Amino acid sequence: MASLKTLKGRISSVKSTQKITKAMKMVAAAKLRRAQQAAEAGRPYAQRLSGVMESLASRITVGPESPKLLAGTGASQTHLFVVCTSDRGLAGAFNSNIVRAARRRADELMRQGKTVHFYLVGRKGRAVIGRLFPRQIVHQHETGHIKQVSFGDAQAIANDLIARFNGGNYDIAHLFYARFQSALVQEPTDQQIIPVPMATSTGAPAGGVTAAVEYEPDEEEILATLLPRNIAVQIFRALLENAASEQGSRMTAMDNATRNAGDMINRLTIQYNRTRQAAITTELVEIISGAEAL
Repeated sequence: MASLKTLKGRISSVKSTQKITKAMKMVAAAKLRRAQQAAEAGRPYAQRLSGVMESLASRITVGPESPKLLAGTGASQTHLFVVCTSDRGLAGAFNSNIVRAARRRADELMRQGKTVHFYLVGRKGRAVIGRLFPRQIVHQHETGHIKQVSFGDAQAIANDLIARFNGGNYDIAHLFYARFQSALVQEPTDQQIIPVPMATSTGAPAGGVTAAVEYEPDEEEILATLLPRNIAVQIFRALLENAASEQGSRMTAMDNATRNAGDMINRLTIQYNRTRQAAITTELVEIISGAEAL
């Protein structure tokens, strides 16, 4: 049985941890509000732009003269996974869910004989992916210096991805991130960003653009300008969604940790009181036995 001193030290240690987790929960809750607003504000523009791209793509015949970001390389052998995670831990299953989704998709493609490379954004995905796919990581984009996500950060990643695509390093790029739904739910998402997906099988673009529109200049010229911007916008949206998802997951995790610490303190306190009571009883028995012996 643990001594009274040991139990008292454990209770004090858990109380200190509880104060930390409670403070982290409050900080995450404060950051979540702003991050959630930014993510929700960015969704309509990203969705609408994606719909416009699909609408324009459905109006032209893809050929050798079409923009490469739309027509692709003509192959689907090499896939690049852009896996967006956070730089800080203590966020529950937020990072592991994104990595798990990317890993499952990679295993599926590799079973089909495809080649998969990883482009990592953030630090928390490196450990698992580096252990499972040590030779398939082509780049690790540092985000530790970013305090608040800006479009410039997404533009830098997009420019690098486009340069690698034009250099023939891969055929298809997938973007993995967590779509924020609530503080309790963050949905891992796999989105193809290069080349731009064509319209859905029903003939209607996924963005809902169905009106007859005449474009000036022509569609291919517009696409050549908007396609690079669309990639940056989709990455920017993913970073915003990740920022909100990270804070929501951290708030939930720290709330659970605070409650678990409270339960542990109660159990340790009961054990401490029982041990103390047993020690007092033993001392009383010894005193009474000594008195009777006299």
